[in-house]
Amino acid sequence: MEALFEKTKGKMEKCLDSLDRDYKAIRAGRANPAILDRITVDYYGSPTPLNQMAAISVPEPRMLMIQPWDASTIKEIEKAINTSDIGINPSNDGKVIRLSFPPLTEERRKDLVKDVSKRAEEGKVAIRNIRRDAMDDLKKLKKDNQITEDDQKNGEKELQKITDDYTKQVEDMEKKKEQEILSI
Repeated sequence: MEALFEKTKGKMEKCLDSLDRDYKAIRAGRANPAILDRITVDYYGSPTPLNQMAAISVPEPRMLMIQPWDASTIKEIEKAINTSDIGINPSNDGKVIRLSFPPLTEERRKDLVKDVSKRAEEGKVAIRNIRRDAMDDLKKLKKDNQITEDDQKNGEKELQKITDDYTKQVEDMEKKKEQEILSI
């Protein structure tokens, strides 16, 4: 049964990692290089992650600076940023690309908070689905007479504790991101 618990924790940990990546990509008014993690650039015919093609720095709180290692790729990088969903127009001086983050309006902040809540709820649903699958595994073990009924009940309690712990972590991540968005 310990193997089942470890497998369940591993899957739930992946849910938290996925949620964390999603939250990092949400623009909260401050420049964060993680917002560029999902952008890929067409580099000689193959899609290449932007962070593998350029140095990304934060010279000011509301600005990202992208300095390509190969200056000939600057147009492709600019094109990839324009076609992405980050909603910021890059400015290019021939050597570096600058992304200026405008301050968020109150309405936009509220929309972002709703998005954060929605993603947190999706994370909780994913965690509950993992718990359900683990419960089914316990029932199967009981049905195959590999564990006793008491073991099954104890296992269900332990799975519920694990689920509650990971659900609390999702809620903590949600609160932290909401505070980040709402702080000016």
